[in-house]
Amino acid sequence: MNILTATGLPATAACGMELVERKGSGHPDTLADGVAEAISRAYSRYCLDRFEAILHHNTDKTALLGGSAEVRFGHGRMTAPIMVLVNGRITRALGAQKIPVADIVTTTVRDHLAQALPLLDVDRWVRVRQRLTAASSPGGVAGPTSDQQAGRQYWFAPRSLDDLAELRRMFANDTSAGVGYAPLGPAEQLALAVETELSSAAFRQDHQYCGTDIKLMVVRHDADIHLTACVPQIAAHTADLDTYLARRAAMQQLIGQLAQQSAPDHRIEVSINTRDDVARQEVYLTAIGSSIESGDEGVVGRGNRANGLISMLRPMSMEGVSGKNPVYHVGKLYNLAATRTAEHLFALTGRVSAVCLVSQAGRDLDDPWQVLVWQSGDSSVDTALAERVVKEVMGDLDDLRAALLDGRLATA
Repeated sequence: MNILTATGLPATAACGMELVERKGSGHPDTLADGVAEAISRAYSRYCLDRFEAILHHNTDKTALLGGSAEVRFGHGRMTAPIMVLVNGRITRALGAQKIPVADIVTTTVRDHLAQALPLLDVDRWVRVRQRLTAASSPGGVAGPTSDQQAGRQYWFAPRSLDDLAELRRMFANDTSAGVGYAPLGPAEQLALAVETELSSAAFRQDHQYCGTDIKLMVVRHDADIHLTACVPQIAAHTADLDTYLARRAAMQQLIGQLAQQSAPDHRIEVSINTRDDVARQEVYLTAIGSSIESGDEGVVGRGNRANGLISMLRPMSMEGVSGKNPVYHVGKLYNLAATRTAEHLFALTGRVSAVCLVSQAGRDLDDPWQVLVWQSGDSSVDTALAERVVKEVMGDLDDLRAALLDGRLATA
């Protein structure tokens, strides 16, 4: 690997501005990310149980098309289904051993959406359309070497485990880059803390009128924080406009309290559901708690980055992490590894750190082509330390994979 370093990264506390967005668990883009990652996990577990290896797959092009709903105070119901378009590539068999791909995908989609949106009758109002191919990426050149083991032509149609090239040598599948940084700034910590609380099981149990399609936009300028929140209410639990308005006011106050707990040294201003038109009684009222019920769409990679945030003034990758193969896909592993590397460097040096890991297609996966390390302060970056930390993180990719497969490591 080639280590490139730079100094002068603004220290988190000294940075005068932050612009941070957080899409909640019921936001259509978060739902799309969750569905894609859940399918990858379920498929990977099936393969490990049957074959002791994860076969090639990617479901990171998945999209959700919104249904429609009828809502009024005291009542809400779906009137047209949500369409889940599971797009990507997947191995359907290992030799003669068929894999029940259609069943795995459909069951996983419905299970995930049922958990994320408990008021959604997934059997009635979710349609799953699978558009999964087994076409190989470029490299499968027909000719006298067509039948060789681990050839590109067998990437998604392996005759046996001998056709899994990564079992011989783990290499990067793409030329790409993963980005991570540490620590989080005050606005980032606030956005995570507030939305995580509002989407928690305990909060939802105590506030059953509250939906999960929550979105926060946080702007910090020095010690001033301006927060705009969108928080839906469930129509069946909201009897009238006065009830809605009272709860909206209470939610605004609660969000302010949560924000102040997260950032006690800041002045905080909270706005909520600013699109409401009370005179027309056009308010954020939903049947199931998410705008996916009423024509909105969700697409993998359009929502939160791998650290759960969209921080517009921070380095970020546009890779959609969710649904990518956890074995070798650099678009997934390098983003997570870069974040872990930055966290370790911050813990060891006390300096704000940003890390970019750049792959080169075909290169050993654990040996990034280029490593960019940017740290706060004026003193030079300890290149030897940075290299040691990168090697430690890259040497422990199995831990990242295990956390992904167990659902302990989020991808959005």
